[in-house]
Formats: sequence, C-alpha cells, structure tokens
Amino acid sequence: MIESIDTSLIDWSRAQFALTAMYHWIFVPLTLGLAVVMGIMETLYYKTGNEFWKKTAKFWMKLFGINFAVGVATGLILEFEFGTNWSNYSWFVGDIFGAPLAIEGILAFFMEATFIAVMFFGWDKVSKGFHLTSTWLTGLGATISAWWILVANAWMQHPVGMEFNPDTVRNEMVDFWAVAFSPVAVNKFFHTVLSSWVLGAVFVIGISCWFLLKKRDKEFAVASIRIGAIFGLVASLLTLWTGDGSGYAIAQTQPMKLAAVEGYYEGQQGAGLVAVGMLNPDKKTHDDGVEPFLFRMEIPSMLSLLAERDANAFVPGIKNIIEGGYKLKDGTVALSAAEKIERGKSAIGALAAYRAAKSAGNEEDAAVAYKVLKENIPYFGYGYIKDVNQLVPNVPLNFYAFRVMVILGGYFILFFAVVLFFTYRRDLSQMRWMQYVALWTIPLAYIAGQAGWIVAECGRQPWAIRDMLPTSVSVSKLDVSSVQTTFFIFLVLFTVMLIAEIGIMVREIKKGPNH
Repeated sequence: MIESIDTSLIDWSRAQFALTAMYHWIFVPLTLGLAVVMGIMETLYYKTGNEFWKKTAKFWMKLFGINFAVGVATGLILEFEFGTNWSNYSWFVGDIFGAPLAIEGILAFFMEATFIAVMFFGWDKVSKGFHLTSTWLTGLGATISAWWILVANAWMQHPVGMEFNPDTVRNEMVDFWAVAFSPVAVNKFFHTVLSSWVLGAVFVIGISCWFLLKKRDKEFAVASIRIGAIFGLVASLLTLWTGDGSGYAIAQTQPMKLAAVEGYYEGQQGAGLVAVGMLNPDKKTHDDGVEPFLFRMEIPSMLSLLAERDANAFVPGIKNIIEGGYKLKDGTVALSAAEKIERGKSAIGALAAYRAAKSAGNEEDAAVAYKVLKENIPYFGYGYIKDVNQLVPNVPLNFYAFRVMVILGGYFILFFAVVLFFTYRRDLSQMRWMQYVALWTIPLAYIAGQAGWIVAECGRQPWAIRDMLPTSVSVSKLDVSSVQTTFFIFLVLFTVMLIAEIGIMVREIKKGPNH
C-alpha cells in the first residue's frame, strides 16, 4: 500500500492540514490573550465596584466570544483530519496521540462550554464573585485545552512514554506522565501560550488606539492600553525566556531542525549564531560543495551557548548529521543516515518475519525476529526513507521564518516599552503616529505566530513522528482529487468565516464599549 501512494497525495494532504492549522491559529492566540485581559478587567470591577471596568470587560468579552466561536469550528475540522487524511498515522500511534486529544475534549472543552455561558449571560443572575470565577475558568479552560493539544504535538516532535507492540503493529502508551509532562511539552506550552498573550496585548492596544484616532471613548482606550502594555511587556519578556528554552530543547532532541533553522552545514566547536545572512539559492544538498550563504554576520560562539549551554561545545551541522561519525554526549559515535536507514529496514523486515512466524506458530523464529526488531526499533521510521537528502527540512523556509519570528519578538518588547513610556510620561492620545503604529502592529503579531508554527512543523520534516514514522507513510490512501476538492472547499469556507468574523468584530468595535 505504501509503495502505491502518489507523492501528490502526500503533498495535497499536507497542504490541506497546513491550511486548516494556519487558519485555526489565527483564532486561538487571540482567544488565549483576550481571556487574560478580560479577566484582569473584571477583577478590577470586582475589587473597585466601578461600573467603568464592567463596561470595559464586557466590550473585550464580546470580541473574545466572536473569535472563540470561529476558532472552535476550525479546531474541530483539524482533529477530524487525523482520521480522514492521516489514517496510517492514527492507526500507528492512536493509542498515545488520542489520549491528550480525548482529555482536551472531555475536560477543557466542556469546562469552557459550561462557564462561557455564565460569563456572557450571568451578569445579573449570579453573584459578582461567581461571575468573576466563571470568567477566569473560561480562560483557564481555553489554556488547558491548549496544554493537551500541545502535549500531543510535542509528542510528535519528541516521542516518549511508549512501547511498540509487534502483535498489533501499534505504539502503546506505557507512561502517561512522561507523555503529559515531557520537558519538550512543558516548554512548548509556555512558549506558545505566552506568545498568544503577546498577540492579545497587541490586539487590545491596537484597537484601543483606533478609538483614540477616532477621538472617542478616550478613558476606555487609555485604560485598556495601560493594561495591555503592562501585560504585553511581561508576556513578551517571558516569551523570550521560553524561546531560549525551546532552542535548547530542539538542540537536544531535533538537531536537524536546529541545523536547518541556522542554515548550518558544517559542525564546529564554538559555533556562531547567524544574526544577519542571506542563503545561497544554489545550495541544494549537504555535499554539493556550494557555500550555504551569500553573506552572513555571526555572533561568535552563541549557537554553542544556546544549544549546549557551553560556548565551546560542538554543534553538528546538516552534513555531520547525514554523514555521522561525531561523538555524542553519551560518548557513543553518531550513526550516519545511511546506517540508520539500513537499521530501519532491518526493523521493518524483522517485524514482517515476527508476524509471519507468529502466524505459523513458530515461537522460536518469532523470538529471534523480535530480538532483531527490539535492537533496531529506534530507527524504524528510517526504513521508509529512500534518499538521505529527504532527511533535511526545507532550509530557506525554516531559516527565514525563524528570523521573522525572532525579529518581531524583539520588536514587540520595544513596542510595549515605548507604549508604556508614552502612556505614563506623555499624552498618547495626542500622538497619532504612535496610534497608527499600534494599529498596524496587530497583523505583525499574527505573522510572528504563523512563522513560529512554520518552524515547529516544517522543521521536523520529513517526520510525522520523529524517527518513527515519516509523513509519506502516515497518509491515508485516498483519491488525490478528493483531497484537492476538500482543500479548496476548506479554503473558501475558512476565508468566508474569517471575513465574517472580521466584519462582525469591526461592527462591534464601531459600537464601542458604551453600547
């Protein structure tokens, strides 16, 4: 079956999933960010009894609700695609991957659904304290939902807590807590959620500056800007910290992704981090003799420091990872990609021999085959790789997407600091140029988020599950035309939903907080 799958089917299936994921990520970060902002504002209402804070909180809640509804719709479609487009993947690891998704649906989603009703319709029906609790629990539910989704995603990047069962040809969970609280999952959660808070803060400041540009609701706008700027500055600084943690985690678990992100081919001790550079478009493979950069400026030893916490540490490049032979941290020598492919083929062959022996009732041969399988199972996925160059992600895409994310991350820290300064030391309501800057910073926050996910997902290619299952083997056997058709249906549907959401939001924003 695997041999008969058309490459175009794989490409179209990936494109459809990427389309759905990228549209979904338009809505999720704003939900997570606004949840905290409106919680802070209602807390101020609860503490002070000032009706101003109630009106302010209700305004941002309306925008939260509109965004939340559309985000749920795209998220449901995304989860269904695992079964429709990626059935081999679902079969192979469904026992593990399905657990966090099930918990997300049962716990987090129903938690959100319960308390969001109280939040919107319970203002005059429940006590102030219970309503405030419902608001925070709605946001907590959305955050817990993100936790379990990111646990599932982190497991694909760094599979732990499982054991391969040759009788069922499935990976089965043996340590739930290892899956739920792996260091990769924890760091990914905090980095993703904190970056969402940054977007929420940028959104609040930008929309508030629109009111200042229109010379209306000044008190509401200035108060919202102050909360958004403080919240955003804290979140952006914490995002920088978790970003450093993400880089370290990638270096330890996905060295090929790190090498692709840096356009880094030749490993060395005291490796420098590329601050500014342009890749050479003529560079095609690790061994073609072409220089990888047209020009670059490096920060000396910084890559080694970030990757290994040691400025003199050796960091392998793409060529080293493909050719092997360098010493690993445990003292062993790294296998070459060709050796891993051979061991992967041995694992696949041993699995076939084991199942055949079991079917024939030959326990002795089954035991021999099982021993070979156990020795080579860590390289199982490599057995499906036909060319070592398939193991290299798209270097230009990852290199530039990473720099877009980092540059914008630095910009947001500066942005929040400047807004805070102008809000407290100047009259921001009179600074129209800064108001326009704030308004146009909103799309930059979305671009940064999308760039981050491009690095996370494209950087781990060709793997659906690192070292265990390539994307090309994960796909369902479908007619290419059916995937193409649904791709364009989803493209139109999601675009219409996005336009509708923007239209409804603009209408509510124009009404203002006093409506």
